[in-house]
Amino acid sequence: MKIVFNALSARLGGGQTYLINLFQFVPEDDDLEIVVFAPASLKLPNHPKIRRVEPAWPTENPIVRALWEKWMLPGILKAEKADVLFCPGGVVGTRPPEGCKVVTMFRNMIPFDLRVRRSIPLGLQRLRNWLLNRIMLKSMSEADLTIFISNYARSVIESLTKVKNAITIPHGIGSVFRTHRSTVARPDFLPVNEYILYVSRFDVYKHHYEVVNAYAKLSPELRERFSLILVGEKNLPEAERVKALVTSLGLEQQVLLMGAIPYQSLPPLYHHAYLNLFASSCENCPNILLEALASGRPMVCSNVMPMPEFGAEAALYFSPFDPVDIYKLLSEVLSNPELLSRLSAEAVRQSDKFDWANTSKRTWSELLSLAKCAKEGV
Repeated sequence: MKIVFNALSARLGGGQTYLINLFQFVPEDDDLEIVVFAPASLKLPNHPKIRRVEPAWPTENPIVRALWEKWMLPGILKAEKADVLFCPGGVVGTRPPEGCKVVTMFRNMIPFDLRVRRSIPLGLQRLRNWLLNRIMLKSMSEADLTIFISNYARSVIESLTKVKNAITIPHGIGSVFRTHRSTVARPDFLPVNEYILYVSRFDVYKHHYEVVNAYAKLSPELRERFSLILVGEKNLPEAERVKALVTSLGLEQQVLLMGAIPYQSLPPLYHHAYLNLFASSCENCPNILLEALASGRPMVCSNVMPMPEFGAEAALYFSPFDPVDIYKLLSEVLSNPELLSRLSAEAVRQSDKFDWANTSKRTWSELLSLAKCAKEGV
C-alpha cells in the first residue's frame, strides 16, 4: 500500500506540528510505503517507510504550486501506483488516476467565518479567503474521506455541502506541554509577580484589544498583583493597535507584549501562569487552549464554539466581544482561590483526553483502511 502526502502547503505552525506528530507514530505494516511532498522547513523523521520527494517546480509560490498539483502530480501518482493521496492542507487541486483514493482535512476556519472575512480589508487576502471557501467545499464534497478536527467544524461544513465520508479526529497535545506533574524552572524574562498569560498571534479575531480593555477595568490592587502577558508576533497591524491602546491606558508596566516565543519554549510560560486566557472567536481545533490546559493551570476562555467543545468543564467562559464580560470573569476568578484550584484539577483531567499517539493511531487506521479498499478496487 502506498500513501502519498501532498503537504507542500504546510509551511509553518499547526500544519507542521500535525505532520511531525503523525509521522512519529507510523504503523508497523510491512506493505506500507509513504511518499511525502513537503516544504524544506518540515523536518521528517528518518524512517524506512518514509520517502521524501522534491518537486521539480518551485512550489513555494501558491500559484505555481496549484499548477504543479493540477498538471504534474496526477502523473506522479500514476507512476508511483499510489493507493491514497492525502492532502492535509484542505485543498485538493489534483485529479487522481483511477484506483487512487483521496483524503483531505479541514483545518482552516477563517474562510467560513463571515465575521472574520469582513474584518479583512478589501484586497488579495479577502479574495483569497473567498476562493478558499469555494475550493475547500469542492475538495471536501469530492474526497473519499474528510478528516475533521472538531465536531463544530464538521457541523459547519455539513450544513453547506454533502460530505461523502467524514470522521472527527481532534488533534493531540505534545508531551512537552504536560508539565502539571513536573518541576519546571521559571524563565528569567518573566516578571517577578504573578501573571495572566495569553498566547496567540495578533489578529482582530483574537480579541487582544478587548482583553486589554478588560484588564484595564480591574482594580489597581489586582493589576498590581497580576501582570498581563501577551505572547505573539508584534510586527502585525493588530499588535500596533494593541500597543497604542496599552500606552493610552498607561499600562506599559503592567501589560507586557513579549513578541513571538519559540514553540518549544512555551511550556514554562503556561506552567508558571497564575491564569491562562484564550480569547479567540475563530478556531477549528484550538491547539493553544489544549496546550495551556495540559499545564494544569486554571483557564478562562472565549465562549465561541468550538472552545467549549474542547475546554468543557475545565474552563470558565466569557464573550470575547465584550470587555465588560471579560473583566467580570477575571475579577471573579482572580479573587477566588477555591475556584482556581477546581479549574486546575479539571484542566489536567480534560487535557488527558487529547493525545497525539491516539490521534495518529486513528488517522493511520483510516488511511490504511482506505488504501486496502483501493487495492481491492472497492
